[in-house]
Amino acid sequence: MKAETFLAELNTIRKDLDEDKSDIEWLTLHHAFCFISYKMGEFQQYIDDQEKRGAFDEFQDS
Repeated sequence: MKAETFLAELNTIRKDLDEDKSDIEWLTLHHAFCFISYKMGEFQQYIDDQEKRGAFDEFQDS
């Protein structure tokens, strides 16, 4: 599993919302997207660890 897959999905969800800096949902998605994009190496390590634990087994089987 690649971190880029998650980042792309998060960006899609973020773009589905109108940019509204007064909306906590938009702010949360925007800043989570920005933070993860800056920390891709660490996020990939997290994804790798979760993959070893079987966190994505159901997704990969679908």
